[in-house]
Amino acid sequence: METLEQIRDRLLARFPAAQVTLVTNPGVAAEHSLLFDAASARDLTLFLRDDSALALDYCSNATGIDWPDKEIIETTKTSVPDPAGGPPKIVEQKTTHVQPGYLEAVYHLYSMAKKHGPLVIRLRTANRSDQVTLPSLTPVWRSCDFQEREIFDLYGIIFAGHPDLRRLLMWDDFKDHPMRKDYVEPDDYEWEPTAHGAVLERAKAHLPKAEGLKS
Repeated sequence: METLEQIRDRLLARFPAAQVTLVTNPGVAAEHSLLFDAASARDLTLFLRDDSALALDYCSNATGIDWPDKEIIETTKTSVPDPAGGPPKIVEQKTTHVQPGYLEAVYHLYSMAKKHGPLVIRLRTANRSDQVTLPSLTPVWRSCDFQEREIFDLYGIIFAGHPDLRRLLMWDDFKDHPMRKDYVEPDDYEWEPTAHGAVLERAKAHLPKAEGLKS
């Protein structure tokens, strides 16, 4: 299979208005990926599927990632002259800013016809609150159906164009998304006869005082 750089360059040549960014993975696996902008994702993925050299006709896995807000500390060094005539002093100044968080959907693509892969692609939301919509890739690869539903259920990404977007693991009235890194478990999700330890202590606050719970 072509290198990621070659695939990126071919995509940009075919879709010059698209945004295709190489994302490197510094880990041991070194499983690098391509980040697509949401607006161009459908056209880009159709190209990956239908191009005769790539023929990426199978999505084996789709998963979500939560990237919360991150505090970034930057250090700058300035050379300050010494009033006494000595060597200049190096003064460090630290500035802090917050990098807004976002959600990602990550897809692993293979070619059953060409026997190559994976190609890993990413789609990224604008934030983690009110702009969490991405285009569904289920119309491109049917195998994304349940996996995008799972991502929606556990992370809260809304997949526009999905044929049946509803919760998969949690019940319909469940609030929030359990795989978010800031998710807080409810105090009373577990109760008699199985409550024990710290869960038991939290659950007591939700019962009538007269009822109580036995330790």
